Amino acid sequence: MDGTLIDSVPDLAVAVQKALEALGLPTPKEAEVRDWVGNGAPVLVERALTWALKTQPEAELQKRAYDAFIAHYSAAPNTLTTLYPGVKQALQTLHQQGMILVLITNKPERFIKPLLAHFELLAYFTLWVGGDSLAEKKPHPLPLLHAAQTCQVPPAACVMVGDSRHDIAAGKAAGFATVALPYGYNHGEPIENSQPDLLLASLSALLGSAA
Repeated sequence: MDGTLIDSVPDLAVAVQKALEALGLPTPKEAEVRDWVGNGAPVLVERALTWALKTQPEAELQKRAYDAFIAHYSAAPNTLTTLYPGVKQALQTLHQQGMILVLITNKPERFIKPLLAHFELLAYFTLWVGGDSLAEKKPHPLPLLHAAQTCQVPPAACVMVGDSRHDIAAGKAAGFATVALPYGYNHGEPIENSQPDLLLASLSALLGSAA
C-alpha cells in the first residue's frame, strides 16, 4: 500500500512530528521519515525515537510515542497522502481482466479500508491484510500464504508487487513471482538490489506484462 499505491509519507511525517513534539523531543524532516517507513507503525515510531534520542528508547516511552502517533495519524490519514500516477487505472484494468487483487501491507489494519475508500479503490480488492492482522507480517511469508490460501490460488500462480526489500523477500519466501517498483520506500536502497523477478517503472507497466 504505502510506497506502491499511495505516497503516505507526508501524513505519516506530520503524525511522527506531532508525537515527538508532544514529548519534547526533536522532530525529523519528511525526508528522514521517508527512509523509516516499511516495517509497520511500531517500528516507524521506534526509528523516530532512536533518531531523536540517539539511543534505543525505553518501552514506556515508546508506548507513549506510539499512542500519540496513532492518535495524530487517525485524525488525518489522508490530508496530504496521494495516489501514485496510473495506480487507479492499473487496478481497474487488472480487476476487469479477472485478476484476483489482494492488498498486503504492514500498515495497521484499521487504516486500510478508510484509505482505500477515500481513493475509491475498495471495489478492486478481494482481500486486504494489515501488519497486525496475523501473527506475522512482511517480510515473513505468512500474510502472502494466507492470501493465497484464502483466495484458493497456488503460490506458484501468485505475483507479489511491491516497492521494498521486505515485499520482495516475502514474495520469494512464499514462492510467489516478484515484481518491484522503484519509486517507493526502500530505506534509501535501490530495489534492484533485492533481485526481483521483474523491475517495472510503474504499476501501469504491469498491464503490458500481464497481457
